[in-house]
Amino acid sequence: MSTITTPTTSKQGLQKQGRQKRPQTQRSRRRVEPIFYLFLVPSLILFTLAITVPGIMGIFFSFTNSIGIGDWDFIGLTNYIAIFSDPAILQSYLFTFGFSIVTVIAVNVIAFLLAVGLTARIRMKTALRTIFVIPMVVSGIIIAYVFNFLFSNSLPSLGAAAGIPWLESSLLANPDLAWIAIVLVTAWQAVPGALLIYIAGLVAVPGDVYEAAEIDGASKFQQLLKITLPLVAGYVVINIILGFKGFLNAYDIIVGLTNGGPGTSTRSIAMTVISGFNGGDYAYQMANATIFFVVAILISLVQLSLTRGRNAL
Repeated sequence: MSTITTPTTSKQGLQKQGRQKRPQTQRSRRRVEPIFYLFLVPSLILFTLAITVPGIMGIFFSFTNSIGIGDWDFIGLTNYIAIFSDPAILQSYLFTFGFSIVTVIAVNVIAFLLAVGLTARIRMKTALRTIFVIPMVVSGIIIAYVFNFLFSNSLPSLGAAAGIPWLESSLLANPDLAWIAIVLVTAWQAVPGALLIYIAGLVAVPGDVYEAAEIDGASKFQQLLKITLPLVAGYVVINIILGFKGFLNAYDIIVGLTNGGPGTSTRSIAMTVISGFNGGDYAYQMANATIFFVVAILISLVQLSLTRGRNAL
């Protein structure tokens, strides 16, 4: 007579499972080393005092009529309502976003083409990379003053000598063309940063992929479109997002070139906010800065959504 046995969990099996889970529990309850707090706490205190607290105070004062000193009254959303009907504020947003979009396109096109050339089999690649990176380490205000002299003196003299009428006057004095000079100078300084990112992406592409494409008869242009661009797409997204966020805060180059002129045609959001602080519109410009802060948060959320899943890059 045969007996039917049912599988049961033995005592030894339970003990084995307990031994396997015990190290994980111990690791999860591991005590944090005090040295980590030594680095974290001072940085957290400085960040709170220098950024968080002033930011909260600024948002609060944006609902008042404060001029930065003295007495003030709570006026609610009056500043925010006035901003959306202020042509000077709207012009600064229009210029800043238009300038940022054009500059992002110019920077990424130039940087990508340079990166392709500087990763090819050419001589003196290292020396050329060093030369192209130099603008990134020069102060923006210094660059702006140098180009201000070129646009105001050298180019008009060259235009007069060459008989080019539109070049005889300074681009910086033309309200319709001054933004072009700002884009050129900003791109000149921003290209190296994007160039380094693209070089890192191109170097990471396996060489055997191009060898296989050459065996299949693909031309260099086809390899660029079908292989290089898809494989560095993540780097393109990162450069676009970081560049756009950076150009929204444009200030020093614009100050050195046009100081927001002619008139207010090239005044950025940052310039508008800072000039308002100096002109007694503290609460009004704090409302403007708060709106700009919300815009920056939204752009950051877009960045996170676009770069999610690209951590392997």
